[in-house]
Amino acid sequence: MPSTDSPAPVQIQSKIHYWQRTLILILAGFAGILSALPLIPNLLDLAAESPPFPIPVIQAISTLQSTIVLIAMVFIGAKMAPKAGLGTPIVDAWLVGAWVQPPLRQILLSAIAGGILGGLALVAFYQLYLPYLPATFVENVKELMLPLSSRLLYGGITEELLVRYGMMSFLVWLGVRLTQKQGDGAQTVHYVVAILLSAVIFALGHLPVTALLTPELTMPLVFYVMMGNSLFGLIAGYLYWRHGLESAMLAHMLAHLVTVTLEGMF
Repeated sequence: MPSTDSPAPVQIQSKIHYWQRTLILILAGFAGILSALPLIPNLLDLAAESPPFPIPVIQAISTLQSTIVLIAMVFIGAKMAPKAGLGTPIVDAWLVGAWVQPPLRQILLSAIAGGILGGLALVAFYQLYLPYLPATFVENVKELMLPLSSRLLYGGITEELLVRYGMMSFLVWLGVRLTQKQGDGAQTVHYVVAILLSAVIFALGHLPVTALLTPELTMPLVFYVMMGNSLFGLIAGYLYWRHGLESAMLAHMLAHLVTVTLEGMF
């Protein structure tokens, strides 16, 4: 089970609170989906063939597909997170009116530390690995750079709902079911394995987009994409485990702010 220094999850006693929390998370994730829509036309321009449908139609289809996945992952998280000793302490405390000040301080300080560390690590890793990346990839990444609002909303909220709240919660629960006796709780190993697996799966999901950004899908590039996207996943997964989903979200947002700030210096 989580260590005693982790904020104790607030127990949602009412079905009304349960549905309120679920709706809040879905709407927050949907805002992130909408914020990423401007990227679709730019990605389609890189494709070898013309799109089969007008861009607005493709954007509508993409929004629908992403929303369905988001809703599914939020419901998985709502079901599995409490069983895995994970959760959304700030949202839950606000809904039930049972807020305690020290956990908020702990959550915020952890998010700030994780976000700064993660942002610095990502920038350092990119600069270190830049000589080994295909020139076309580097150029297209600069041209297709998401606006800050999309990074904060989609990266900071939607991705955390998908990867941490949905996927990681499920992996912890699955690990317990496969290795523990009925009634036994999650151990440290279950969280560590879930953090690693969710980070790797998230990184794998970036390879199709990477293939659009360059015709040279080299081994160094694949390694960079896998390591770069897994790197912060380890930090966010740890924060979700020890301090709740909001800590991972805030750290993800701050990491983007750090990378955007430092990008203009190189």
